[in-house]
Amino acid sequence: MKHLYLTDDHDMFRKSLRKFLEKEAYPHYEKWEEERMIPRSFWTKMGEQGYLCPDIEEQYGGSGVDWGFSVVINEEIERVGSGLVGIGLHNDIVVPYITAYGTEEQKKRWLPKCATGEIITAIAMTEPGTGSDLANIKTTAILDGDHYVVNGAKTFITNGIHSDLVVVACKTDPKANPKHKGVSLIVIERDAPGFSRGRKLNKVGLHSQDTAELIFEDCRVPKENLLGEEGKGFVYLMEKLQQERLLVAIAAQTASEVMLNQTIDYVKSREAFGKPVSKFQNTQFKIAEMATEIEMGRSFLDQLIAEHIAGEDIVTKVSMAKWKLTDIAKKIAAECMQLHGGYGYMEEYEIARRFRDIPVAGIYAGTNEIMKTIIAKNLGL
Repeated sequence: MKHLYLTDDHDMFRKSLRKFLEKEAYPHYEKWEEERMIPRSFWTKMGEQGYLCPDIEEQYGGSGVDWGFSVVINEEIERVGSGLVGIGLHNDIVVPYITAYGTEEQKKRWLPKCATGEIITAIAMTEPGTGSDLANIKTTAILDGDHYVVNGAKTFITNGIHSDLVVVACKTDPKANPKHKGVSLIVIERDAPGFSRGRKLNKVGLHSQDTAELIFEDCRVPKENLLGEEGKGFVYLMEKLQQERLLVAIAAQTASEVMLNQTIDYVKSREAFGKPVSKFQNTQFKIAEMATEIEMGRSFLDQLIAEHIAGEDIVTKVSMAKWKLTDIAKKIAAECMQLHGGYGYMEEYEIARRFRDIPVAGIYAGTNEIMKTIIAKNLGL
């Protein structure tokens, strides 16, 4: 199906990116999964080819292109594997905070290196005792002369090990009422005194993606590293979560398409009782059901992306897409594994990895239960 927001330029870009990934990613991905890390050299190769932060302005090292190019990148890296989610997070979740709220000095200092891969970014919201309830974070950043002194801990941080630049949600006014007005965003650099990494977390899936704990103990950060205005952090987070949730929906939709195509190929080649598994009515019905859900999901998602690129408010619809497409992807992973039979449980088949990787999509960027709460609220319930 022709995407509503893509042109011939995007198609050419996709072909170029796919060729790059066929050389630099696909042959190495299983090794990265085993090593539990994507090498920094892959990031710099992405940067050299213009595949990092393509939508930032040329004066800051980007290409100044429309967000459709970012959609292409996110689809193609998901086709390789969900463990590459950190690249999408860097390109389309963290860096946009700097482009939207950063000062001219901050943009010049950080953005060019973000585009080359010299700087890898992360965003730190979740804490050991606080998930989606961002107004109640405990990490504090108290101004002391020319520095903020940051104390607290963050967990489940994507790019947590590699990150050189972390946008940290902190309480600059712990006594603020309402609580969300005390939240600010502080950019903390790798070598900040008092900043350390905790464990590299051992996850069920996304094995090659470096997820870690971050620890701040009297961490001194120059006050110039405040992003935007003090006390506006919660508002900034709410503004940018729309795009983050759209990215999760894009990845889930792409994963569903990949899993279905692989399963169709498998059931055509696998024989049982003297005929291909694809000839059994149960197989045909299951494939037909999944194909229909995927086609409907793609139509909804493409319309949503087009609206987002046009600058429309899609908070309600993107909440629908995030929960529904990730839920569909989880069901498709289970159905496709079942259709692979015993081989679906073997690591040599990609469906086993996809089965492990998919479930977290219903949890991060706001749980699917939170998505339903947002939808209900916006429907006036």
